[in-house]
Formats: sequence, structure tokens, C-alpha cells
Amino acid sequence: MSQAPQKHFPPEQNPAPKKAFAELYDVIVRLRAPDGCPWDREQNPATLRGDLIEETYECVEAIDEKDPAHIREELGDLYLLVTMLAYMHQEEGVFTVEDVLQGIAEKLIRRHPHVFGETRVKDSAEVLENWAKIKVELEGRKPKDSILDGVSRGLPTLDRAYKLQKKAAKAGFDWPEAGGPIAKIREELAEAEAALDTLKRDTPENPKNAEALEGELGDLLFSAVNLCRYLKVDPSVALQRTNVKFEKRFKYLEKKMKENGIEMARENLAAMDTYWEEAKKL
Repeated sequence: MSQAPQKHFPPEQNPAPKKAFAELYDVIVRLRAPDGCPWDREQNPATLRGDLIEETYECVEAIDEKDPAHIREELGDLYLLVTMLAYMHQEEGVFTVEDVLQGIAEKLIRRHPHVFGETRVKDSAEVLENWAKIKVELEGRKPKDSILDGVSRGLPTLDRAYKLQKKAAKAGFDWPEAGGPIAKIREELAEAEAALDTLKRDTPENPKNAEALEGELGDLLFSAVNLCRYLKVDPSVALQRTNVKFEKRFKYLEKKMKENGIEMARENLAAMDTYWEEAKKL
């Protein structure tokens, strides 16, 4: 494996970030100490997986809100979790926090020879091409049997669908225009409707009919993700925005129903629809 290119950093202007990270590290060490916090001491990498995912999405939500104070808070939560996870492995003697930080710094330097070396690039596409070559030629990573093998199976299903489609599109497997994925959505919706009709008409208890409907709905979702990808919209971010919008409107609906003494029930759907439309206008 080749050596990383020589580092060319500007003179240190602000030591405060290093001091702040050292303080965070010291706090985590104290929390994990024998006389530290019982809850923090009970945690391990497996128990923090859900928190890591949840805090990441909360950070994305804060970014969408364009709320600097909220973004700062959520980034702090992520720093906490990432540093604590690294420190847990340090406690086990697997690797150190320093190994993690040094490793990512060296990788960034190695994969940006156009910044830290003499390589010249014309655009971001060429940067990505060089990135892929460096992973194989400098880092000795074995090429994947399939370009899709690089997409983690641990990703949430919506994110994984998006990344699978991006990989396929880079290999040329893509629609020539936006009308393609739009037509595909209509096709998959029609197939889902047909599967639903079959389920209603032909022995609904037959598990094969239920599986067929599930498969068609999966295809419909996959096609919607593909349209997002084609239009350069991250489906997870788009869906999160819709979740927030739905939540605000539904809470308004609940509030108005309560104020007017109307029960939240199917028989009062007309009233709910009225308040829903009001919420949309607001």
C-alpha cells in the first residue's frame, strides 16, 4: 500500500476546536469510569445503534428547519455518540479514539490528491472517479463482484433502495428522461390495484394473494424512490419533510376537534376533513 501524500496544512489559527474535543473526551471518560454514570456504564455499541440512527435523523430534521441552535444541539448529540462508541472500543483494547480520528484524517488526505498532492481534476465527477481508483489501487481494496455490493445491507430500506438505484444509474442503467420513472409508477400502481382486487375477490385468507399485494406495493415504493433519485431528491429527506407536515396538520385537526367537542372517530370524518383543509391553508 502506498504512503499517504505529504500533508500541507495551513498554520494553526484556532486551537479552540482541539480543546473543546479534548473536553468532550474527558467528560465521556468520566461518565464511563467505575464511579461514573450507571446508565452510561451499562451501554455498549449494540445498545447505542438505535440512538445513532435516531440522532442522525433528528439532525437532518434540524437542518431542514434551518434552525442554527437546533442544528448545533443535534450535532453535539452526534459527536457524543460517535466519540462514546469509539471510546467503548478503546476500553476493550480493540482500537483507540486516536486511531479513529487519525484514520479518517489520513483517508481524506489520501483520497484528495487534488488538494493535498499534485493531481489535477476538472470537476466533481472526476473527483469521484479518482476516489474509486484510490480505494482499489492505493488501499488495496478488492473490487466488488457487483457494483451493488458496495451498498450496505444495514441501511434503512428506503435509503438502501435509493443507493442501489444510484449505483445502477452510474453504470448506465437509467431512464433517458423523467417520463420513464413516472410511467413506471403508474404501471406499478395499476398492478397493485389488480393485486388488491384479487385479494378481495379470491379467498382473501390465501397467503399467496397477500404476498402478491405486498410485492406490488414494494415495487410501487421502489419506483417512487427511483423518481426521487432521477430528479435529484433524497427520498428520506423528502419523506421526513412530509412526516413533519403531516404531524403539524394532524395536531391542528386534533386541537380543533377537541375545541368543538367532536370525537376523533370515523363517523366524524367530514369534520376532520374540514379542519385538515384549514390546516393546509395555514
